[in-house]
Amino acid sequence: MPHRRHASPTQEGATVMAAGARLEAMRRRVRLSRVAVWTVIAAGPVALAVAVTSPPTATVAAPQDRSAAAQSVTAVPADPAGYAQVFMTAWLRSSADDTASAQARLAQSMAPDVELPDPATDAQPTLASVTTVRSAHTGASAWLVTTAAQYTEGVVRYFTLPVTADTAGSSFAVTGTPAVVAGPSRAEPPESPYTVPVGDGELTRAVGEFLAAYLTGAGEVDRYLAPGVRLTAVSPAPFSAVTAREISAIEEAAAGDEVPGDGARVHIQATAVAQDTTGRWPLTYELTLTARSGRWEVDALTSATDQGGGTRS
Repeated sequence: MPHRRHASPTQEGATVMAAGARLEAMRRRVRLSRVAVWTVIAAGPVALAVAVTSPPTATVAAPQDRSAAAQSVTAVPADPAGYAQVFMTAWLRSSADDTASAQARLAQSMAPDVELPDPATDAQPTLASVTTVRSAHTGASAWLVTTAAQYTEGVVRYFTLPVTADTAGSSFAVTGTPAVVAGPSRAEPPESPYTVPVGDGELTRAVGEFLAAYLTGAGEVDRYLAPGVRLTAVSPAPFSAVTAREISAIEEAAAGDEVPGDGARVHIQATAVAQDTTGRWPLTYELTLTARSGRWEVDALTSATDQGGGTRS
């Protein structure tokens, strides 16, 4: 029989220590696994399913490069409509015979290579105003701006002007002489949704009283508003009297002689005539009204664009 070699006490101790280290490492992995499982369970069933089906390899997402994200945003060129309007006003009020005038110097400072007009004395109508009516982006930095020049005699002329602009809106340049063009054609307005005529009744009375309070200060506006709606009257009151002349609605409920049940809602368009010391002024308002306790209350004033049509508190 072969002779067995017995391990020394030192070797046996080392073997026991190695086995103990491996056992402790295994116990540590088990504890970590349990913690991970309970964390996933706490996060919800979707996270648990992802954890079960995902491979054990972890992937760390790189932090987003903010500068790269900012550079990826496409820059939009600045609209030079206002710049073109200023130039056209100065150019139309300039004369090649008086290049030292303030208007001529302004036009030349904005477009040194553009020739000034040479109007005959007392032969040209007097310019009242210049308004931009269209801006067309024709290239990377190129624009074609259309302006309307209105004269005191009632004449209107349309001009196009080529302008270049940088994306920041910090520099503009007129790149050519203005051109007289035909004005835009008249568009056909869409059919009005207010097709239900509203006669004299509670709704007409409520609208008339509300508009009087809103425009003349006759009474408190709040008494005509639905609960939670806030709307401030025009101040100072611009008119001395307002009369609701014609009202039409979208819903048939607005045409009834009696106020419907609580919560009924109608959308109406009211044409009114306002009076002040300078004359009579036709005005149109779009309103939403709600029925409550046998009366109509204003729920929104669509025409009040500066106040969003009234807000609920």
